[in-house]
Amino acid sequence: MKLFVFSLALALGLLASSLASAAIVEHTLNVKNLTVERLCNRHVITAVNGSYPGPTIRVNEGDTLVVHVLNNSPHNITIHWHGIFQLLSGWADGPAYVTQCAIRPKHSYTYRFTITGQEGTLWWHAHSSVLRATVYGALLIRPRRSYNYPFLKPYKEVPILLGEWWNDDVVELEDKVTSTGEGFPPSDAFTINGLPGNLYNCSQNRMFSLKVMQGKTYLLRIINAAVNTELFFKIANHKFTVVAVDAGYINPYVTDVIVIAPGQTADALFTADQPVGSYYMAASPYITQAVPFEDTPTRGLVVYGGSSNSAAPLMPSMPAFNDTPTAHKFYTNITSLPTKFNPHWHSCPLSVDEHMFITFSLNLEPCPENTTCLGFFGQKLSASMNNESFVVPNGRGMSMLEAFFNGASGVYTADFPDKPPLEFDYTNQNLSFDQSLLFAPKSTKVKKLKFNSTVEIVLQNTALLGIENHPIHIHGMNFYVLAQGFGNYNATRDEAKFNLVNPQMRNTIAVPVGGWAVVRFKAKNPGIWLVHCHFDVHLPWGMTMAFEIENGPTPSSTLPPPPADLPKC
Repeated sequence: MKLFVFSLALALGLLASSLASAAIVEHTLNVKNLTVERLCNRHVITAVNGSYPGPTIRVNEGDTLVVHVLNNSPHNITIHWHGIFQLLSGWADGPAYVTQCAIRPKHSYTYRFTITGQEGTLWWHAHSSVLRATVYGALLIRPRRSYNYPFLKPYKEVPILLGEWWNDDVVELEDKVTSTGEGFPPSDAFTINGLPGNLYNCSQNRMFSLKVMQGKTYLLRIINAAVNTELFFKIANHKFTVVAVDAGYINPYVTDVIVIAPGQTADALFTADQPVGSYYMAASPYITQAVPFEDTPTRGLVVYGGSSNSAAPLMPSMPAFNDTPTAHKFYTNITSLPTKFNPHWHSCPLSVDEHMFITFSLNLEPCPENTTCLGFFGQKLSASMNNESFVVPNGRGMSMLEAFFNGASGVYTADFPDKPPLEFDYTNQNLSFDQSLLFAPKSTKVKKLKFNSTVEIVLQNTALLGIENHPIHIHGMNFYVLAQGFGNYNATRDEAKFNLVNPQMRNTIAVPVGGWAVVRFKAKNPGIWLVHCHFDVHLPWGMTMAFEIENGPTPSSTLPPPPADLPKC
C-alpha cells in the first residue's frame, strides 16, 4: 500500500511538473501588402506583420500555440505549421480546402494547437496559391522548461531562412502559367533572411550579417523556404556539426556543406574558430532537372568581433549545381540520436500492415479547345502520384477534413491506388517523352488507413518529362527513412539496405534524382493528411495525394469537432 501511495504521488508530481512547465503562447499574424526594394526596384508583396520573412515564433515543447491570423491582403490565405504533428488538432494544419477553407480578405481565423513530442526547428508558411514565396517564418521549439539540449548549449541561436525572390507578382505568375500550361519561371534571386546579397544588382547593402565572437559556438537554425529549389549552404573555412533535421535530433554529423530541400530544416552548430576576419556564408542551387534556373549564389556575412573592413571576406567554394554525389552523401549519412539522449525517439516498428508503392511523375493535361497551351506537345503541364493527378476540392462546399468528420460524400473518394496502374521502366530516360505514359486523369483521391496501422511506402521517381529530385512532404506525422537509392527500387536487392535501428526521421524527404526512397510510419493521428511534392510548382499541377486515417477506439483517439470560427467555403 505504501508503495502504491508513493508511486501515485510520484506520478502526480511528474504530471504537475509537466503542466507547470507548459504555457500558452499567443501571437497575431497580420497578413497584408508590403512595399519592399529588391534588385533595383520597388515591389508590392504579401507579407506578415510588415516584415519579410515574417516573425519568428518561439515556443517550448508542451506549449499551446494560439495564433490569430488577420487577412488584410487581397488574397485568400491559410497558414500551415510545417512539420507540426497536430495530434487531434488537424483543423489547424492549414492546407486550403484540405483541412480548412481559405481565410477570405478582411476575415480572420485563430489557430490553436499543442506542440507535443517535438523539439528543434520547424516553420510556418502560407498554404494557398504560391503565397509562401513571401509569407513564411521560423517556428523554433526549445526543450520543455528545465530540460536541456542533447548537446552543449550554444552561445547564441540564429534563424537562417533561405528563400527565392521574383521581380514579378508571384500570384500573377501562377495565374499565367496555370492558364497557358507552361512551366513556372525561375526565380530572379535567392535570399538569406529575405536579403539577396551583394552578387545581385543594387544589393550591396542588402545582405544578412551575423556578428560572432571568436571561440563561441552558434546554433544555426536553417530552413529552406525556397519555392522550387534545393540548396547547398556553406560558410567559408568553417565546418558544421549538424545535430537535428526536421525537428528530430540526430547523431552529430560533421560536414562543411549542408544540403537542404524546400520544406526541410537543419540545426547546425558552428564554432567561430578561425582567424579574426569576415567570411561569406552562401547558398547556391542544387538542380537535377534540365530547366532554366538562377545560378548566382545568395551571400551573407559572418563577421568576427574586432575584424577590420580592409580585408575582403573569404568566399566558400560551392558545389556544382548538379553535384548529386555531394547531395546524396549528406542526405544518407544522417542517423537518429539514440533514446538515451533523445526524449522523443521511438523505435522503428518492425512489422508492417500496409505496403504501398507510389510513383510520382511530371505529366501532360489535354489543352482545352480554342486555347493555346505552352507545355510539351502543345499541351498543359501536369503532375501525378500513381498516375492520379490531384485536384484540390475548391468549390465543393467543404474541406476534405469536414467531409471526413461529417461522413459527407462528393468531396473526395477513398480509392487512391496502392501501386501504379502500369508497371514500366520508371527511370528509363528513353521513355521520358512517350506520350502513351504522359497523361494522368484528374481526381481527388485518398488512401484510407486504419488507426495505429504501420505503413511502408516505396517512393519512386520516374523519368517522365525528365528526371528530378523531388522533396516529398507528409503532413501530420514524421516518418522513418529506411533507405534511399538510384534507379528502380528492387525489393530483393534493396531491402538489405534498410536501417531499422536508428533511421533518420523526417517530415520532408528529398527522393534521389532518378531514384527511390523507402519510408515507414505509424498512422496514429486521425484525420486527412496531405502528401505532396514541396516544389510549389508541382502542387497545383497535381503531384499530391492524401491519407484518411480513421478514428481510434477511444475518445482520446477521435478527431474532435471543428472550431466554431473555422472558415466556411
